Amino acid sequence: MMEFFTPVSLPVDLPAIAHADVLMSLGSCFSEAMGERLKISKFRCDVNPFGILYNPLSIAEALQEMMEGKVYGREDLFWHNGCWHSPMHHSDFSADTVEETLRLINGRLQVAAGEVDDLDFLLLTFGSAVVYEAKDTGRVVGNCHKLPERNFGRRRLSVEEIAAEYAALFAELFARNARLKVYLTVSPIRYLRDGLHESQLSKATLLLAVEEICKAFPGRAFYFPAYEIVTDELRDYRFYADDMVHPSTKAVDYVWQRFCEIITPESRGIMASCEDVHKMLCHKPFRPESDEYKRFLEQIVLKIDRLNEKYPYLDFEKERETCHIQLKKLQKP
Repeated sequence: MMEFFTPVSLPVDLPAIAHADVLMSLGSCFSEAMGERLKISKFRCDVNPFGILYNPLSIAEALQEMMEGKVYGREDLFWHNGCWHSPMHHSDFSADTVEETLRLINGRLQVAAGEVDDLDFLLLTFGSAVVYEAKDTGRVVGNCHKLPERNFGRRRLSVEEIAAEYAALFAELFARNARLKVYLTVSPIRYLRDGLHESQLSKATLLLAVEEICKAFPGRAFYFPAYEIVTDELRDYRFYADDMVHPSTKAVDYVWQRFCEIITPESRGIMASCEDVHKMLCHKPFRPESDEYKRFLEQIVLKIDRLNEKYPYLDFEKERETCHIQLKKLQKP
């Protein structure tokens, strides 16, 4: 039988992820897509506590700030286009007052800082080896927030620079947390600002750096080939969105299916049960005031209770609350 695509084989020594594990996903919008799917499947996963970050140095700095328990102050922010911003954070954390911006940043950072030493898996996705350095401070920024281009110097990191940064960072992380394992991924999303060749050089830099990092920490740092799955295994424009750059929903779903290969069989069974609950909650009743719908909601609550009895670390608080609100509406006066 003829093969019409090139399958990408996963390394045989990849550690399996389970629902009992504590995870954190950091990096580009691809890390956000995978992290959100983990959350939907009821994994305990904190996704991008700084918002989306693209370059390895900003991701490393975010982790360092979590380990240090940094608290942001007014001096860490700047005013631009009607909002206060942090150069380390996505615009999701920007607000029109200093107080609100700091509340958003420090509230999220406090939670993340408390999780670092308890993590079982850290999932890092590098998006680009190109960094922007603020000319007034020389600091690599995580987000330019549409400041004028003249405010920044732009350069591509070297393999050695990235590897050295993570050698020091991971040595500290692993010393603090003996059970922690790290999955490194390179985003398959191309950055076309300077053309395809520059994008390829950037991705090549990231791939070589990840290889060096994994060599330096055998048994602790691992590479998941999301980049190769999209660019080599799928390798077709039908797997891209309308901009012909970002992977389509089908492509992301396919990478998620491949990622599920490193999830334990038991957790894949739990995921199926969680999906059943999600589908049941999405069901729109033909007669929402009926006793039949009331029994249907009670079945969902019962299914959640049985899952929580067996797996107490699954968080169904929102789903349970939704059911109870609907059941309360159905109570007859």
